Amino acid sequence: MDDQQLEKIREGKGFIAALDQSGGSTPDALAAYGIGRDAYSTDEEMFDLMQAMRSRIALSPAFDGDHVLGAILFEDSVHREVGGLPFADYLWSSKRIVPFLKIDRGLAPVTDGVQLMKPIPDLDALLSLGVKKRVFGTKMRSFIRLADGKGIAAIADQQFAVARQILDVGLVPILEPEISIESPEKEAAEGLLKAAILERLGGLAQGPLIMVKLTLPEIDDFYTELVHHPGILRVLALSGGYTREAANARLAKNHGVIASFSRALTNGLRATQDDAEFNAILSASIKSISEASLT
Repeated sequence: MDDQQLEKIREGKGFIAALDQSGGSTPDALAAYGIGRDAYSTDEEMFDLMQAMRSRIALSPAFDGDHVLGAILFEDSVHREVGGLPFADYLWSSKRIVPFLKIDRGLAPVTDGVQLMKPIPDLDALLSLGVKKRVFGTKMRSFIRLADGKGIAAIADQQFAVARQILDVGLVPILEPEISIESPEKEAAEGLLKAAILERLGGLAQGPLIMVKLTLPEIDDFYTELVHHPGILRVLALSGGYTREAANARLAKNHGVIASFSRALTNGLRATQDDAEFNAILSASIKSISEASLT
């Protein structure tokens, strides 16, 4: 673990950019960027187009370490270069932005109101890749649809079990048990999830730090106990389908929580924009999210 990166994540002001759209979410991300499905015919072509978008964001002067603390990358991006350097190295050496790696393989079918992560049979190899590529940590997403105690307990058990393996290799895990913003039981699910996380934090060996990435809650400052917990490095908020304006407004009411937005970050960016327009829109987005993360 790099001490300078640890200090930046622990004390820095700003947010974590989520640039980790996977195979399932890439078509929608490209469509929002103005690139339709008729522009590519293979996964390789699709990922090339997605990487071009990510590279344009990373190379933009608006994407700087004064506002962006870290960036979560998809595995495909970690293998690629930006600015003549491996992506993760470019982020840290050129921008002072701490790199993370998405490691989950998508979601399993719904059981007990939740979707666990699919098995990660190549987890050891993925973690070795992360260490080799000098990322600081990892991210893994599950999905909660209903306030089902059994399902949420299973989500928490799985997230913490994998987190222990990540900690063992010296990386910092971001646990992301997302709650659907459309859930009819969203507030109740938030209560069950917070209790499940607090209960399992005591089972970690003393000293390791994790991060948690959560849906913006219905009750302001609902996750304060997690923000101040000695075992949690930072609490992040996902946008989850809220517009940037709505996500920022909710985020500003949750003190100590910082953003880790994807769609809300890139909204308004288009492949056809010239650099001046692209950078201006990205800059406005970054500044608004950064400001909302300062409370």
